[in-house]
Formats: sequence, structure tokens, C-alpha cells
Amino acid sequence: MVLDLGFLGDTVHLLPALWMVRQAYPRAELHCAVAEHVTSLMDCVPWVDRVWGYMRFPRHATLRENFEMVSRLRKEKFDALINLNGSDRSIWLTFLSGARERLGRTPEGGGPPFWKQMFTAHVQHSFWNEPIYAQRCRCLEKAGFPFTQPEFHVEIAADNLRAAKIAEADAKTYFHISPFTTTDYKELSPAQLVEFIGALERTFPEKKLALSCAPTERERKKMTELLASLPRKPWRVFAGNLNLIQLAAVIQHGALHFCGDTGTLHLALMAGTPTVSWFWPNPGRKAWVPAGKGHRTIVGRSEPGEQFLCGIETEKLIRTVQSTQADAGSQPPVS
Repeated sequence: MVLDLGFLGDTVHLLPALWMVRQAYPRAELHCAVAEHVTSLMDCVPWVDRVWGYMRFPRHATLRENFEMVSRLRKEKFDALINLNGSDRSIWLTFLSGARERLGRTPEGGGPPFWKQMFTAHVQHSFWNEPIYAQRCRCLEKAGFPFTQPEFHVEIAADNLRAAKIAEADAKTYFHISPFTTTDYKELSPAQLVEFIGALERTFPEKKLALSCAPTERERKKMTELLASLPRKPWRVFAGNLNLIQLAAVIQHGALHFCGDTGTLHLALMAGTPTVSWFWPNPGRKAWVPAGKGHRTIVGRSEPGEQFLCGIETEKLIRTVQSTQADAGSQPPVS
């Protein structure tokens, strides 16, 4: 069992470590526990034998649900449980799982009292100096797993793209935009979003536009307001009506993905799609910003009295898109 109860970004960044475990133990029955609302993402890793969901959103698991989770874990009689997440709840679940071997990671905040006694082995690794997926692979290496360069090894069936009413022939003919995040201060202002979308249409007339948002009341309302402000409706709009694997397929077949500090950025990383993103000045962003030639991130600033992200010029965004497109054109296609 590999137990990680984080949200979408955490789950995406877990996949290379999961692949390392699979490579080290090709005959083992491999289970993975993730937050219930992101279980559909795990359809892209058929080499995981069983996926468990744990309630994290829109509410926390009840005491009864936690007891049931412990009961299910103990019933499986796992030989080993790996938990590189470090949250208090996941540590307690690990300890109570009954697994004979329990590998953990030193929590950044120190963890609950006596946390080391809850594991049979533990490793220590920085939480901030490299992307999360690389951190987890290095943790496994320190625990004795043969190290391989982090790879996602995902399989996204074409049916997921067709479910979004996009044909395979449309691949790379469109840009995908996730304009919203979980909070205003991570987002471009509505006026700048309209300006940016218009600039994309003028600068790249050969590219269609697909917009998507999360299935929350807040983001759907924002999407309705954004569409009303645009002079023309985008080619495709997905107002929270796709599951995660379908959304990943849409992003995978796009020529470029645009977003702020939100989960779709990690889906693009997983799918191998170039990105242009805008970030708030988060001191821990190095762990979450995609690294590599195909990814560009512009960091804005937060100013007192301002509701949205400041300091990112639309003209600079367009120049960044042009340079990213040039880089993508110089690279061989991803298989």
C-alpha cells in the first residue's frame, strides 16, 4: 500500500514514486490510497492493482469512516505500507494499518508526538528544493529502492477525449485555458483574462481555444461571467462537466496549457503538455512549478488592497507563449 491523502497536485506528483515501487516489485499486488474526489485520475495508471478513496473533500472523513478505513487496512494484512505525505492523519492511519513494514518521511513540522515509533523505517528529505515528484523518488532511493529518473507512465485512453467531444484529429490545434484557481489572489483579474484571451486570438489565429473550470459553484459562476465578457464564445467550454481523466485528455491533446497555481498545471505536467502559468509569490512555489524546457512561469505580486494577482503584463504573457511555442516546435513529439 502506498498511502497519500493529498489533493490533485499531490496525487499527480505521487505517480513517479508509484512507478518506482512497481519497478522494484513487479510481482507485488500494489494498492494506493488517495483522496476520494481524485480517484478518477488513477484510471490512467492501470499498473496499480487497486485504488482506495478516502474522504477529504468537500468534507473531512468522520470518526466512523476513519475506523472503517483502519479496519479495511488491517483486513488486507499488507506486508508494507509507504507514506511519504507526512500529514498527521496519514501517519496515524499508517500506524494503525497493521502493516508489518511501514516507511515514512520526516514531517516538515515535526509530526505528532512519538511519530517515529509509528514507522518501522523513515527517511528525511527537504520539502522545498525540488519538485514534489522528484522529492518522493529521492525518498524511496534513500530507503533502498533502485532509483530511476522520475517518469509518469500514464495511459490516457482516446475514449476520454471523445467524451469531451474533441476528435483526435484536433490534437495540437487548440490552446487550453484554466482561468481560475481556488482563490482570487492567485488569479488574473477578469479584465486581464478578457484582454489575454483576445490577444491570444489575434496573435495565434490558427489556434482554437478551449476553457475549463472546476465543478464548484464559485468557478462555474466565474466562468459564466467571463464568457459574458468575451466578444465571441470559445471553441469548447467545460464548466466542470468532465472527470479528471477526461480533463487530462483534453489538456494532453492541446498545443499549450495556460493556468495559475491550480491542479490542471499538474495534469499538464503529467500529460507532457507545454505550459505557461502565472503564480502568486509563494515562497514554496519551487516544489510545485513545472521544471523543464517546455514550461514557463511568470511570478506576479500581491499588493495591499488588490483582489487579484498584480504585476503580470499581458504583452509579456504573449511573448512567453511565443517562446514556449518555439521551444515546443524544436522538440520531437512525445510518444
